[in-house]
Amino acid sequence: MTSQPRPEAPYRVIVAEIRSRIEAGELRAGERVPSIRAIAQRWGVAVATATKVIATLREEGLVEARVGSGTVVSSPDTRPAARSAHRDASAAPRDGAGEQDAVRTRILRAAIDLADTEGLQALSMRRLASSLDLGPMSLYRHVSGKDDLLAQMADLAFGDLDLPERGPRGWRAKLELVARQHWRLCRRHQWLPHVVSFTRPVMVPNMLEHTEWVLRALEELDLPMDVRLQEAMTLHGLVMTIGLSRTREAEAERRTGMTLDRWSAHQRPRHRDVLARERFPLLATMSEDPAPELDALFEYGLARHLDGFAVMTGS
Repeated sequence: MTSQPRPEAPYRVIVAEIRSRIEAGELRAGERVPSIRAIAQRWGVAVATATKVIATLREEGLVEARVGSGTVVSSPDTRPAARSAHRDASAAPRDGAGEQDAVRTRILRAAIDLADTEGLQALSMRRLASSLDLGPMSLYRHVSGKDDLLAQMADLAFGDLDLPERGPRGWRAKLELVARQHWRLCRRHQWLPHVVSFTRPVMVPNMLEHTEWVLRALEELDLPMDVRLQEAMTLHGLVMTIGLSRTREAEAERRTGMTLDRWSAHQRPRHRDVLARERFPLLATMSEDPAPELDALFEYGLARHLDGFAVMTGS
């Protein structure tokens, strides 16, 4: 007697179909993929299953959340380079410490997927355990609590970045490189600015490695170590501060169901009315769009900050 082949999980069937559309070029970089609600309606599955579809596509690096646009196909050159390394690590022998590390990584990846898809407010130990088909108490074998979970999630996210050993020539090019990598990380994981703390930093290796990299990038300037550390923190703070606006926009979109484009269109009549008054003659000459473009704001802030640092150091 032969057993019938086990049917593939519904979410995997949907993932395979969307993946094939992306690989065939039917869905191109920057184009929206079906939303969680659209997936649930089109394929007749539960919202939880549709959520798992998006989370899996994000884990594979095929899609990313973009404020104002929803979930879109990611550009090939911004897809996480560490994806294959993660798959290799997952395939490591499951015995002793190796097994514990593999389980811990699986927990952290699931937590990151949940936070990416539904925001930090949806992430709880109980919800995470349920998504992994584990008992809530079993998570505490790998993380000591919610704060430890968030710290390790951030550390794993920073570990997905691939900083070159030396980097480009010159301190400014190096700082531009690391700042833009951190900005892309904030775009990929919009919860991240809520987790990173400057007043109560956590001592986790991947984040410390990035700080160490910036300190080395400034060696050519022969600055005191405390000045180098201040610069590393200030540069990181610039990225995270602007990233926090993106985080709050993502939260507002989830809460209200209104995209940034729709909100901006809704605000334009009031925008015109307020600026038509003589009190704001200079602002009245500006664009009608009340929301700044955050990528442009980041690039402007980075350039002006490094201009000032160059003047301060005489370089």
